[in-house]
Amino acid sequence: MKADPRGVLVGAHYLDGDYAIAEGALAAGCRFFGGYPITPSTETAERFAARCPKVGAIFIQMEDELGSLAAVLGASWTGIKAMTVTSGPGFSLMMEHIGLGAMLETPCVIANVQRGGPSTGLPTLTGQGDMMQARWGSHGDYEIIALSPNSPQECFELTIEAFNLAEKYRVPAFVMTDECVGHMTEKVVIPPAHKIELVERKWYKGPKEKYFPYKYGKDLVPPIVKAGDGYRFHVTGLTHDRKGYPVINAECQEECVRRLVDKIRKNAEKIMRIEEDETENADVIVVSYGISSRVALKAIADARKKGIKVGALRLVTVWPFPERRIRELAPKVKAFVVPEINYGQIVFEVERCAGGDTNVVLVPHGGGWVHNPDDILNSIERVVSEKGRKKGVIEYRKE
Repeated sequence: MKADPRGVLVGAHYLDGDYAIAEGALAAGCRFFGGYPITPSTETAERFAARCPKVGAIFIQMEDELGSLAAVLGASWTGIKAMTVTSGPGFSLMMEHIGLGAMLETPCVIANVQRGGPSTGLPTLTGQGDMMQARWGSHGDYEIIALSPNSPQECFELTIEAFNLAEKYRVPAFVMTDECVGHMTEKVVIPPAHKIELVERKWYKGPKEKYFPYKYGKDLVPPIVKAGDGYRFHVTGLTHDRKGYPVINAECQEECVRRLVDKIRKNAEKIMRIEEDETENADVIVVSYGISSRVALKAIADARKKGIKVGALRLVTVWPFPERRIRELAPKVKAFVVPEINYGQIVFEVERCAGGDTNVVLVPHGGGWVHNPDDILNSIERVVSEKGRKKGVIEYRKE
């Protein structure tokens, strides 16, 4: 393998999704990986570790997932782009440090190659059961960004995008893939480094004596410095003022935490990405993400052959959620159909945003493998034949 001077492995390659995440991270300028092996994400760590000597990066295997993300947060504060990768049980262990990363406003990337759960569940088989955990897993109020690739090519591209968003908004960003996409091998085209757009974090450039680590402007994102460069500052997971020092009262909590939320919510329309196909005149819209979005294509095509007007809305960005678009479409359609490899997670966000203006149908799957497209097709056909609207999420169970 020949890489260009920046470490980008230019050209067309046949890679699985896990390898593509590693290559995307390296192309984004990631030079620190703190990890702990866990199926089905280990290949990302192996690929990054193998490539480290050739690009001047650092790979460290920590004692567990708690230590892995702690190391990533520390590395990021030295000015290095840093990431980790995990799956369900490890993701649960990282939640405390995800909250710390949000409070410290530490840019980093966490890839979760989801498997069936709960607990140790199905280590080698697919699932999509961590989607709500990505948003709400740690305690308190905060916002994150989560992207959902449905191919190895997107694993490469969305990992770069995750780094760009993490750097721009000083926030942990997630690549929420799954075992199927992680272990799927397809052609991945890697462009030359000069064609890959990278975003760097906003560095502070003023006098050292006037630097406050959490002094912010109109964009709500404070400029940052590198630890060890001679700046005096304090960072803490406690509610803190603009100097970074703890202030334990309601007024400081309002300023500190409100901004953690607003810097993402006020920029949600800029951050979020969706893909739509024939949604404007549809009677039913299938809302999907990850591997389920590819499986749904067969059901959508079969429904169209039967004369049903079916649109598709794919969530490329799951968090922030595309609330406005769902609200716009809800009064125009008979139903949203939501296939997920879980027993209902993102479907409840669809229902919330639909606001009772249309039916919302869950097509669940417990994990281990993907949906049968016929089950999605059956739900589309049944909801079309329904008269009126039903309260709550509908689930058509097999007789």
